[in-house]
Amino acid sequence: MRALLVVNPQATATTAGGRDVLAHALASAVKLDVVETEYRGHAGDVAAQAVADGYGMVVAHGGDGTVNEVVNGMLRAGRSPDLPMLGVVPGGSANVFAGALGLPRDPVEATYRLLQAIEHGTSRRVGLGKVASSGPPSSTTADNDRWFTFNAGVGWDADVVANVESQRAKGREASPYLYARTALASYVGQRRRPPSLTVQIPGEELMTGMRMAFVSNTDPWTYLGGKAIRLNPSTSFDNDLGLFALHDLGLPTVLRYVGHLLVREGNPKGGNLLRRDDVEYVRVTSREPVNLQVDGDLLGDCTEVEFTSVREALTVAV
Repeated sequence: MRALLVVNPQATATTAGGRDVLAHALASAVKLDVVETEYRGHAGDVAAQAVADGYGMVVAHGGDGTVNEVVNGMLRAGRSPDLPMLGVVPGGSANVFAGALGLPRDPVEATYRLLQAIEHGTSRRVGLGKVASSGPPSSTTADNDRWFTFNAGVGWDADVVANVESQRAKGREASPYLYARTALASYVGQRRRPPSLTVQIPGEELMTGMRMAFVSNTDPWTYLGGKAIRLNPSTSFDNDLGLFALHDLGLPTVLRYVGHLLVREGNPKGGNLLRRDDVEYVRVTSREPVNLQVDGDLLGDCTEVEFTSVREALTVAV
């Protein structure tokens, strides 16, 4: 089998030595080509070319952003039964997609697991989410489509992603401390200029005045260090999307849910919370442009976005 290894050398836990070990190990099982990414979007470009060239597998070695780029590249020309299988060897700080699949988040252990999957032919079909967003002519995400593997959102979490990306552009390293500090600063900003979102889901009336909306394609939502943050524990790659949205961002409400998510194993409830599992789509609109993120990657701002579930969109080696 021909396989392409896509390596992001800038990912948090990716090293030249680790890349060489991984490449050597994979080359013993497949006919391997290796590409190191050089710019944002490069992983998607080479993954799209791998589909056109008839590769049997594309392996993403990097963080969740690298995985997202590879997935979007593989699906750039549309869904097809001839798509390569996806392999994942984590090399980032969170590695949510790998963790949700039950794969080791350690690169060495994940490499061994991938070799076992290749040898025994074990794989899994997974569902994905798809984002279609639009906005006014000045919007940075006007008419933008993007696949996501584990989460997406508008409002607070997207503001955090935007601010973290700004800090990283200044040379700051991604860390739980940076995310926590940025989340606090973004919360203060939200309290000063709270968004007003309208949320639509199938078979229900429009819900207005929402302050943020998170959409899950699987569980957990993310990891904080080694702690899994579970917003919609019943959501998985085998069913449709989960929704976690809040009517209020007052300090008592936020402290209640943050405390619940950090201490317990999910299943949050409350009067200010709109939570649904297994919905086919979620549509969010806003009068003012709001930030949108997918898989921890900022897409920009929008005034309208639809999150759609696509079942069995991709095959992953497990």
